This record gives sequence, structure tokens and C-alpha cells, in this order.
Amino acid sequence: MEPVLINGIPSPYVSVADRGLHYGDGLFETIACAGTHPLFIEQHLKRMQSGARILDIAFPDRESILDDIKTLLQNNSDSKSIIKLILTRGQGKRGYRYDTAQIPTRVCMLSAWPAHVAQWKRQGMTTRFCETQASINPGLSGIKTLNRLENVLASSELGSGFDEGFLSDIDGNVIEGTMSNIFAVIDGVLVTPDLSRCGVRGIMREQIIASAHQRGIGVETVSLSREDLMKSQEIFVSNSVIGLCNVKQLEQRSFNCTVMTETLNAELEKRIDADAKTAAY
Repeated sequence: MEPVLINGIPSPYVSVADRGLHYGDGLFETIACAGTHPLFIEQHLKRMQSGARILDIAFPDRESILDDIKTLLQNNSDSKSIIKLILTRGQGKRGYRYDTAQIPTRVCMLSAWPAHVAQWKRQGMTTRFCETQASINPGLSGIKTLNRLENVLASSELGSGFDEGFLSDIDGNVIEGTMSNIFAVIDGVLVTPDLSRCGVRGIMREQIIASAHQRGIGVETVSLSREDLMKSQEIFVSNSVIGLCNVKQLEQRSFNCTVMTETLNAELEKRIDADAKTAAY
């Protein structure tokens, strides 16, 4: 059993009355950790707090979340691990309508670093387009809610032959991967999908955009079709665990050029190393 704290108390269980279980009424963050240091913790907490404001969920005291993380990491001997934070609206009565005075449930869980990440980073990822669509909802775009059923169904399309799959919206715009954000180099220009109507604004996505600007590389946020991706010179994906990883194959097409990818990966690694040396608590 992985170490878990529920509202600061060791326990692997939440109440059957929790609205996170019934309705996906909540948020989560997946945080890569270097030793006992949760990387980019301020950015993760800021996104979760922003999401809680949008969902009208009371955000817990910041120090209580940090104490949970510190408790789980203080005896952690692994050089890399993962903290998952979950915030739900808490326990409630049957029915969709919620009580504004409800006490939220916070969950903090420590997991081992996945072994396949090193292979992806070394060899690149094999990807495909998924038939499962990303639902359009501008009011919830950007934040990371517990409603990930589309990603679950899209992931089931991958089988054993693909590492990642790309979801499009009903208009045919490629939005994101099942677990990642997407970047591409098209005609020498670095682009990333427009997430104003749906999709998650990843923490690493923002770090990569900042890294690009620091290197004088412009990033265009665009409506991106499948055809656009297939004609691109480079594709890479990002999330908090893999950081940045190049796509070596999309459908039947292979990608050999990684000039922009390697440049931005080096810049991102510098940012990760710098953050790992900052005080987290």
C-alpha cells in the first residue's frame, strides 16, 4: 500500500459519501519530487487554488498541504518519486446540489517513480491519434479536475503499441495528450494547441514556454489540426513527471529532427535543477 494521508491522517480510505467519488467533484495535482523536494510546488498549489476558486471549493490552509507533503517525503530515500494531491468538495448528501459550508477532503499520496519514463526520455515516444474526443467547456479549461474519463477512454485505445495518444475536440482541433501537453515545430515555428476551450494548462507547459522566451524563441498558441501535426518537423510532449519528451513516431510517420526539442529540453532541465535547490517549505 502506498503511503497516503487523508486530511493529514494516515489512511487509505475516503468516505463513501465523498463527492469526489460520486461526481468527480474536485481537483488534483501530480508533483514530481527530487529526493524530499516537491518540484514547482508553488506553481502546483497556485493552479489548484485557482481551480478551487472556479469550482467554489474551500481551499485548505496552505501549510496543512505542505505539512502533508513533508510528512510523506521526510523519510523518503528515493532520488525521484511522485506526490499526488487530491482536493474534493468533501462529504455531502445525495444529489448534485452542494452545501457551501462543506469541509473539503484533502488527500496526499506518495508513489514510486515509474521505470518507463527513463526509456521514453532516452528513445522517444510512439504516439497515435485517439478517437475519443475532448469535451469543450471554456469555464473549466486549464484547470485539472477529477473528471478524467475522456483521458481514461483515450488511454484504452493505445494498447501495447503506443506510449501516448492525442485527443481532438469536436471541431477537429488537437488539444492534448492523454497525459501530456503537445508542442510542435511547423515551418520552423514552435506552436502549441490553444487551450481556451478545453484541456489542461500543464505546469511543465508553462515552464517550456518561459524557457523558449528566455532563449528568444517565440511560441504561438494555435488551432492545430491532425494534418498540421503530421506535416510538422518536430513534436514533443510534456508533463510534470516526464518533463519534456520527444515524439519519435506519430501514426506511421517517424520524426528524426530534434533540434528545437533538444534545445528546450536542456533549458527545462536547468529550470528543474534550479527549482530543486530552492527551499520548498
